[in-house]
Amino acid sequence: MSITNLSHAETLKVCYDQWAPMTIFPTSGSAERGVVIDMVAHIYTAKGYQLEYFEVPLARGLDMVAEGLCDMLPEYLFSKNAQNAFEYANEATFAYVSAFVIRQDDPWRYNGIQSITGKRIATGPGWDYSSMSMDYQHYIDDPQNSNFVEVIAGDDDVVERIFRMIKDNRVDLYADNELVLQHVLNQLKLNDYLEIVRPGLEKKLVELPIFSNKIPSAKRQKLIKIWDEGRVAMQGEQEKMLLRKYKVTLAE
Repeated sequence: MSITNLSHAETLKVCYDQWAPMTIFPTSGSAERGVVIDMVAHIYTAKGYQLEYFEVPLARGLDMVAEGLCDMLPEYLFSKNAQNAFEYANEATFAYVSAFVIRQDDPWRYNGIQSITGKRIATGPGWDYSSMSMDYQHYIDDPQNSNFVEVIAGDDDVVERIFRMIKDNRVDLYADNELVLQHVLNQLKLNDYLEIVRPGLEKKLVELPIFSNKIPSAKRQKLIKIWDEGRVAMQGEQEKMLLRKYKVTLAE
């Protein structure tokens, strides 16, 4: 009976990028896909959907959603200037507190944009911090600061490479979701060399699922409603259990 049901189940095509522990590319050694992908799977399989995954860099994932090759991408920052190729869900995956990672012997702390003057900052190509701090984004984008901004490219290991570069004194600091920083620090076993410091950037990073505008409107609204109701239902203990599974805790 279950096989028959599965054969007629509707498929949800999910594009996502590597942002461990929230979204993870499975490997030969681990089938885990991360907190947010587990959440998406729980919500939609409960409604009878089969999920098909496409592990791609973020820019490619956005293009695939825009082209209708994927139905959704589970996490994308909220932007009023977002393109019209997709529609946001109403319920966020999480509103993340940000922090910085620096070397253990560095007394530096973030105290507004003036405090990063002269520090070597790591980021990725096209990464957008404007929802957390317009000043920080403007600093990174300003050509006059290009000697102090290192843009690290790659598909799936950019954050790990940044951590190693900070350890090796090639860059000084990196800002991200605190859960991502916790996870990478533990994975790389660099707790004796690096530390996570607060305060982070001024605002929380709000991430929401996006759904392709190539999907017929009625179907898209149904998918959004399923997510919104499912995410609300997972608040509390279910959410905490998922986070504990990946050995991270959400800051209040």
